[in-house]
Amino acid sequence: MPPTPTRRAATAVLAAALLAPLAACAGDAGTAAPAPRSAGPTAPPADLTVLAAASLTNVFRTAGAAYEKSRPGTRITFSFAGSQELVAQVGQGVPADALVTADTRSMDLVKGDTGTPTVIARNRLVIATAEGNPRKIATLKDLGDPRLKVVLAAPEVPAGKYSRKILDAQKVAVEPVSQEPSVRAVLSKVELGEADAGLVYRTDAATAADKVDAVTIPDAQNAVAAYPAAVLKGSAHTEAAAAFVAWLSGPEAQKIFKEAGFQQP
Repeated sequence: MPPTPTRRAATAVLAAALLAPLAACAGDAGTAAPAPRSAGPTAPPADLTVLAAASLTNVFRTAGAAYEKSRPGTRITFSFAGSQELVAQVGQGVPADALVTADTRSMDLVKGDTGTPTVIARNRLVIATAEGNPRKIATLKDLGDPRLKVVLAAPEVPAGKYSRKILDAQKVAVEPVSQEPSVRAVLSKVELGEADAGLVYRTDAATAADKVDAVTIPDAQNAVAAYPAAVLKGSAHTEAAAAFVAWLSGPEAQKIFKEAGFQQP
């Protein structure tokens, strides 16, 4: 006697119940739907030392605090100086985990001591003057006035190289009253009234807006500074250092750079 519809339905239900565990086992073996992607590996907490260009002083303090807040147990100590000094420190084997310079040429000088660098931000120069611009400086050509006391970064400093490049391009002869070891030192001379004007990054001038004025230099006459960051091969915390360097190119850090006046990389 052929099976009735009711018996066929009951048989189908029983078969499905028996096959379900087998299907689950097959899924465990690799045929199941893929698991959701993880957000990526997180570096272990570490105390990091970062050698950074002086012009990054303010923005890196803000960025460092934000990074530490989002990664409990991690602490970042910055050592700020002119890029040429940072290069010398790396050559001397000063213990550190990452390096950020204000030009690619400085980073190239220590390429044997670093991983692959990544440009994390860019910057431009302005003419810093005393508050109110009492000498009425308006263009690069005005800096050629021998009656002005002009201060520049030293030729081996990235800001000094950029300064000489744009002055030479405009055929402006400037005899600086001093050549400073960092762009921050140039800014300080103008702030203290020891110079009438100096060439600094626009982000540096912005940190002293209540003490100096910034005269814009047209893009066609300006130079673009690039800031490469890299992990130092001698780091004792390469994984944590790499995580920080990668974070500098991410949206949270880039927002901080933008708010400080830096250009996107």
